[in-house]
Amino acid sequence: MTATKVLVIDDSITMRALFTNALERNKGLVVVGSANGADEAREMIAELKPDVLTLDVEMPGKNGLEFLEEIMATKPMPVVMLSTLTQKGSDVTIRALELGAVDCFPKPARATPDEFEKISGKLGKVVMTAAKTNLAARKNGPAAPVAPVGDGSYDWDGSVVVISGGMGGIDAATEMLSTFPANCPPTILLLAVDEGFGVPLASKLSRTIAPTVKLAGDGEDLLQGHVYVAVDPNHHVVVDKWPHGRLRLIAREPVNGCRPSADLLLASVAKTAGAQATGVLLSGGGADGAAGLAALRGAQGQCLAQDPETALVRERIDIATQKGAIASFSAPAALTGAALRVVAGKMAA
Repeated sequence: MTATKVLVIDDSITMRALFTNALERNKGLVVVGSANGADEAREMIAELKPDVLTLDVEMPGKNGLEFLEEIMATKPMPVVMLSTLTQKGSDVTIRALELGAVDCFPKPARATPDEFEKISGKLGKVVMTAAKTNLAARKNGPAAPVAPVGDGSYDWDGSVVVISGGMGGIDAATEMLSTFPANCPPTILLLAVDEGFGVPLASKLSRTIAPTVKLAGDGEDLLQGHVYVAVDPNHHVVVDKWPHGRLRLIAREPVNGCRPSADLLLASVAKTAGAQATGVLLSGGGADGAAGLAALRGAQGQCLAQDPETALVRERIDIATQKGAIASFSAPAALTGAALRVVAGKMAA
């Protein structure tokens, strides 16, 4: 198998060395070069033809966000942003994704070999998943807008909705939720993204969608008209009962390397809500969510997925398809009607 070629871009020689060493600990990755800024990176991109770039936000001259915008306009390729600015709820994370980065990864708090050794595996997984991205899906942009479901005509049928995704899931979820009415079913959005995304993502959704947006909390009642964002890497999220359910946060070991686990969340709603639950799988790498969606389908729940041709990373959708877990596929905005159980242009009874 051909190794994934990575170019590291950072103005610090120390950080370039540390990131290079961390990446090359991963089988299947090779760092073909490192650049100290945009000017050197342009030449190295043309010469070395990397598969993925890692790009620092904070650089002298043209900063990382400015260079990212240039790359996406002139020679689009997978870019993973690496910076302290991607942590602690900074809006820089969301801006980088809007400009075309496929993911953002936080630098360790301390620039030491030991700290970088700890993040080596996770960083390598992010970069290797980035190499699989379908940039054409982002280049083509979202499908034609779908009219939001009217607040005055939507009649909630008592169902609960779980939406899960990974890399590329933020764009897809935002597009899908933009068509949700203010009185939507209780909806849980679980994304396999860095903890720092939680606050800026919730803030962005609050500004762009009609329902109320909250970060998932332990003991939180699941209320109509609310979207609960679950990204805390220290806790799994489950639904304790249905109807009148609540979210419970569980400090348990990762499930198949994932915490929070979409498989665990979907399995919990399969058990508690069954046919009253809808599960939606969006863009992402790995297999998290596939087994949980299969469990939900076995419990007579409704199981949907993003059309893989529109997904930035289709891996988890393909795995769920192989398990026979998915009933239908649609572009993100078009998933709304099925998720809300709108039939033949009429609202659910």
